[in-house]
Amino acid sequence: MKTKNVIPFTVLALLMVLALVYTPASPVESAVEMHEYDTGDTAWMLMASALVLIMTPGLAFFYGGMVRKKNVISTMLQSFASMAIITVLWVFIGFSLAFGDSLGGIIGDPSTFFLYKGVWEHAPMSTAPTIPLALFSFFQLKFAIITPALITGAFAERIRFTSYMLFIVLFSLFIYAPLAHATWHPDGLLFNWGVLDFAGGTVVHISAGVAALASAMYLKGRHEQEHQPARITYVLLGTGLLWFGWFGFNAGSAFGANSLGVLALSTTTTASAAAAVTYILFDAIRGRKPSALGVCIGAVVGLVAITPAAGFVSIAHSLVIGFAAAIVSNMMIEWRTRSGIDDTLDVFPSHGVGGMVGMLMTGIFATDGLYYGHSSLFLKELTVLVVVSVLVFSVTLLMLKITDLIAPMRVSIDDETTGLDLSQHDERL
Repeated sequence: MKTKNVIPFTVLALLMVLALVYTPASPVESAVEMHEYDTGDTAWMLMASALVLIMTPGLAFFYGGMVRKKNVISTMLQSFASMAIITVLWVFIGFSLAFGDSLGGIIGDPSTFFLYKGVWEHAPMSTAPTIPLALFSFFQLKFAIITPALITGAFAERIRFTSYMLFIVLFSLFIYAPLAHATWHPDGLLFNWGVLDFAGGTVVHISAGVAALASAMYLKGRHEQEHQPARITYVLLGTGLLWFGWFGFNAGSAFGANSLGVLALSTTTTASAAAAVTYILFDAIRGRKPSALGVCIGAVVGLVAITPAAGFVSIAHSLVIGFAAAIVSNMMIEWRTRSGIDDTLDVFPSHGVGGMVGMLMTGIFATDGLYYGHSSLFLKELTVLVVVSVLVFSVTLLMLKITDLIAPMRVSIDDETTGLDLSQHDERL
């Protein structure tokens, strides 16, 4: 038995012992009755939470269909592993770091909701006053799950699975949680500065995209560069699940069954559709055939770009956002290909750049944006975009280095040639 395999299990076992001895004092039934909630909002947010969760399996199909056949299982498993690992981490400390009592507007007090202490009897979050705090927490958990899963497309086909597990824990604790707190907590630094991020342009997509760029640069390229996607049908299925789940992602961020949720759902639909059409037409004017892959990438880029703006812009402007994001991301993918940076599945050009376009467009088309003659919001969105990108890139490089020192991240050349399905998991498609 290898010591390096014993340590992670021992840590998990100790956490389970802690869970046994650290039991909430009040019964759940009486705690839930302490506050009045809106049953319609609660029902919608239960559904929205499920919709956001299904996005991660959708991402697994989306990414899994793009890699080589010998790496499909490994790539898909990385998304599913995020569902399990981040959920456990969230209950123990992640929710406290993201939404606990604010420490300087940058991070939450880790003791606030440690092991969900006091969540049931706690008053609802002021930004979601009509639903239980526990429901708010589990809705937010789904965002915490998919963010590190998005990064996996950048280092697909060359990372050790055990190292990946450690990396997403570090990413969640030291990058995602502080960003979520600063942006979405009522006492958060960016929240109080007036920065708008409706459903995760900065917190989810820019952070994941920039971290993906840092990861691709740190791990360097694969030894086998040329490949054909294993299953385009998987990519189509994944896109459908992502689009479907994104209604919970964006409309759910209204935290109620209300007109704001309807607006977010509407702009989500139209931006994605506009981006999908734009992507293949932009390909066509450069002599490329319309492809299923192009439609899928375009649709997802549109979903990414509208995310920060979904509840702040009109439907007409959402079409413009989808149009612009598709063109910019298409050009960035072409640049990335020529640059030699092996971002395997173009996470940075799609999610990172798409999120950046969305943040800037929020500063332009929101009611108090540049389009209406106000520059303050746009300058705030631009400043946050630059500062967050630099910080995420720097901290990600540090997390990668720490992970690499503890558990080397790159598989061997032989394992990469064999494929990660067999070399990492002893399974095949």
